[in-house]
Amino acid sequence: MPQNLLEQLHQSTVVVADTGDMEAMEKFHPQDATTNPSLITAAAQMPQYAPIVDGVLQQARAELGKGATDQAIANLAFQRLAVAFGRKILAIVPGRVSTEVDARLSFDTEATVAQARSIIAQYDAAGIGRERVLIKIASTWEGIRAAEVLEREGIHCNLTLLFGMHQAVAAAEAGATLISPFVGRILDWYKKDTGKDYTGADDPGVQSVTRIYNYFKKFGYQTVVMGASFRNLGEICELAGCDLLTISPQLLAELESTAGALPRKLSAEAAEAMPIEKIAVDKAAFERMHAADRMASDKLKEGIEGFSAALVKLETLLAERLAATEAHAAAMA
Repeated sequence: MPQNLLEQLHQSTVVVADTGDMEAMEKFHPQDATTNPSLITAAAQMPQYAPIVDGVLQQARAELGKGATDQAIANLAFQRLAVAFGRKILAIVPGRVSTEVDARLSFDTEATVAQARSIIAQYDAAGIGRERVLIKIASTWEGIRAAEVLEREGIHCNLTLLFGMHQAVAAAEAGATLISPFVGRILDWYKKDTGKDYTGADDPGVQSVTRIYNYFKKFGYQTVVMGASFRNLGEICELAGCDLLTISPQLLAELESTAGALPRKLSAEAAEAMPIEKIAVDKAAFERMHAADRMASDKLKEGIEGFSAALVKLETLLAERLAATEAHAAAMA
């Protein structure tokens, strides 16, 4: 019986579930899983995860004491919630889970390092080894510097919201374990900017990840590439052979239900033979290249603002849930 596209993709690429929904992970059996604030917020509103949310809220209430405001409890709870979901996810996937630092800290190296250490401490306390956790950090210059500090401490990092070669090279030079270039968001920007549509190898998001992958393999960086944020099957098929691809449940289902050949498009051997020039990226070069890349500048700013807004929404949701729970408890007393 011919293999479907998902079965073939597993042969050349590590498949990661881009979701906070554990039921989807159990269905598609990914190696790893990655979440972000938007996905956690969506999962937190699903009835089947209510016990996790309520447990985290009560833990945060106990930790902060009776005098704490609902907002303060919600702020602590969202940090605990990401780890609570991460622990549940790790009971399903055999590999790693990515847990994100507050996007509002994206331009603060010290605060990013401090929150990352706190996240890892929670996993450590639960008996989960560091080899199973990636700390997600936005690919600002400050975020990349935080990753450099954390990697030296044995805390593995996933540099996210990555759109340009300057971000990728800086992350690799910093020793980041993994980067997540956003294929679909790059496509979105170019479609809006040019009014054109793109398919297959002409997709600018596909081209960006291909360049980054080839550059890393050419120069022997240990940092691995995980394509993210896909809009269609064509993007995924063009990146078969990439180290990892993180894919939504909807697109995983499409891959599983689609027959046909899926040839490998990326390989380290091919990249090593390519004539690629080395790029030097210090802070000045990073800032210069970032300012010159309208797409990367726009999408990084938009991504940080979007994830920050998702966190505000999640905190509001948690505060409202806590108030409702306590009002119910008072009425029953």
